[in-house]
This record gives sequence, structure tokens and C-alpha cells, in this order.
Amino acid sequence: MQLKRNIKVGNKKNYLFMLIFLFYIFITPETLSESKLEGNNTDIKILDKISSKNELIKLINNQEYIYKDLSIKSIKCTDSEFDDNPEIKAYIQVRDLTKKDRNNVFVFNGWMFSSSPSIAPFDHPVYDIWLINCY
Repeated sequence: MQLKRNIKVGNKKNYLFMLIFLFYIFITPETLSESKLEGNNTDIKILDKISSKNELIKLINNQEYIYKDLSIKSIKCTDSEFDDNPEIKAYIQVRDLTKKDRNNVFVFNGWMFSSSPSIAPFDHPVYDIWLINCY
């Protein structure tokens, strides 16, 4: 008596294994890397040009922070995936509270980059702001 193998079941196992393997390779790393890259907190450094003192400020995203005459809000921040050349960027909105007539006009409204602060500079006569960290 000769034993017969069930070849169809073996092929289905191979297809199932390949499907799980492809899912793990293509789908899982994208979702994991996106969750690691986007932070909930943003660290900025503010320099008061008159007193020559700087201060590290820890912002919680989507919450307004009042620093002397400025209202600062970090909307979103991301950190780069690679550690050799880190690139931290944050979308920040800054309002000058001394200008009562233009309360809704932003002094700065845009992306700020830690490696190149001159790409989108924050221009204010009294304060300077630098992006430090995103976590």
C-alpha cells in the first residue's frame, strides 16, 4: 500500500505563510514608525534679547502657553527616523499679546526646523525662539 500526500494542504500553508510574511514586512513597520516619530510634547528655547537670558519651555501640543508678551502654541511635532542626522520639526503658532488691535494675527505661523532655523525664521524685536526637541 502506497501512502498519498495531501499536496493541496501543503500549498495552502505556503500561501498563508507568504501572506503573513508580506503583511509583516510591508504593513507593520509603517504603522510602528509613524507612532514613534510623532510626539505629544515640544521643547523650545526662548531668548530674551533685552536681558540676554534664555529659557527652556516645554509645550504640550495643542495647548496655548503664555510667555511674557507671547502666546505660543505647538500644533504638531515630528522627530526623524534616523539618529545619525536628526531632523526635528514642529508646526508652531506665536501671537504677540501687546498688539491688542490685531489679536488674531500671528507673528509666526508655520513649520520650524531644529537643524535649519533660518529656513523659516521667527522674527521678533524682543524674542528669539529655537526648536530643541520633540517627544
